[in-house]
Amino acid sequence: MNPHFGHNGNGRDRAIFSRRTWLRGLGVSMALPWMESLRVWGQDAAPGTNEPPVRLAILFSGNGYHGGEWWAKENNGALELGRVLAPLNEFRDSTLFIKGLYNAEALKGNIHSSQTGNLLSGAPLAAGGDIRSGTSVDQVLAQTVGRNTKVPSMVLGCEKSNPSVHKNYSMIYSSHISWSSPTTPTPLELYPSLAFDRLFKDENHRGDQSVLDSVLEHAGDLRRQISSSDQRKFDEYLDSVRDVEQRIANAGKRGELQGWRPTLDKPNMARPADGIPQDISEHMRLMCDLLVLAFQTDTTRITTLKLNNDHSSLRFPHLGVDYMIHHLLSHSDTEDWLKVNQFFLEQVAYIARRLQAIDEGGRSALDNSMLMLCSSMMTGSHDASQLPVVMVGKGGGKIQTGRVLDYRQQPERQMCRLYMSMMNKMGLNMTSFGDAKQALAEV
Repeated sequence: MNPHFGHNGNGRDRAIFSRRTWLRGLGVSMALPWMESLRVWGQDAAPGTNEPPVRLAILFSGNGYHGGEWWAKENNGALELGRVLAPLNEFRDSTLFIKGLYNAEALKGNIHSSQTGNLLSGAPLAAGGDIRSGTSVDQVLAQTVGRNTKVPSMVLGCEKSNPSVHKNYSMIYSSHISWSSPTTPTPLELYPSLAFDRLFKDENHRGDQSVLDSVLEHAGDLRRQISSSDQRKFDEYLDSVRDVEQRIANAGKRGELQGWRPTLDKPNMARPADGIPQDISEHMRLMCDLLVLAFQTDTTRITTLKLNNDHSSLRFPHLGVDYMIHHLLSHSDTEDWLKVNQFFLEQVAYIARRLQAIDEGGRSALDNSMLMLCSSMMTGSHDASQLPVVMVGKGGGKIQTGRVLDYRQQPERQMCRLYMSMMNKMGLNMTSFGDAKQALAEV
């Protein structure tokens, strides 16, 4: 929606802006963050309300977690977290730990692919190298709630897809958790610069001009229409956009975002078409920043971030763990495996910290979000009889956090019941999803 101009009683034109106002420039559209001067957030908001939207971020790390250190318990009214979850200690009051949920269909193959391809849908998987799963919860939301934003959903990844077949199941399943249809895995955006372009640049006008340089004129017009406190918030927002732009540009100059960087001055092999960034820590951090920025600007409300594949080949030299790939590490509960687990949890904590610092009129962006971290198995031993799930954020004040929910003894413990609850928080009420017929009443 472009700003439109009305006429006041004094005969002077005045700009009337809405929450869905875009900052416009040549080939650029930037949605605005929450500001008190703008009375409505989104075309879907009720007239006269000032309620920020609920966002959903689903984060995934493959191969499960340390068997002895993935736990949480309530202790004298406070949440106590195991060592895997230690990075979330500062967010214990905003954390919900869920035990015992599972996908029945994932138990059939008992391998990585058969346990991952239906993680967000609960659907049966086709074997024999064929590709058929189910539309995932993030894409069901993208096709409905996502219509209210410029980008229906953002699907990010930090490890390229593996197209091979393993024990009668396509490894496309272990490479994708987001599915746009039963036969179409949602493409992963591996490059931070292209994800940034998708958020802020129009498809037909991608170029080298800075996003901020493109919208400065319109930004100046808007700044004159808002309160002094909103002007400060607006300036901080523009600074954060510029910071991400510059970091992506600098990383690109160093060659860190261009895929495999050869060790020779003149490479003696062709660079892979889908390169893996050299610095996995910087890559993940940029993706986390883009997720926060997308939520802050309301460019999208649904983001899926796959930190690695199931059956992952990532290594972690920055942790001093470079002797074994992620998948092999997962087969024994060592201190190095714990270090890697905590590294993934640090990404969740970083996003939570960034969102918590964003004020949206009495609640933080974290309060208005649901961050869910999950994996397709409890441990590297392929145990999918229950799935590891931790959530951070209060879903717009609709989720009671600081608790442990245990469904291990419940007859109806489908993971899809949790997804139905999450969809409810975003205004999508379904009578069934996947193998579930009702939402979890406790979430």
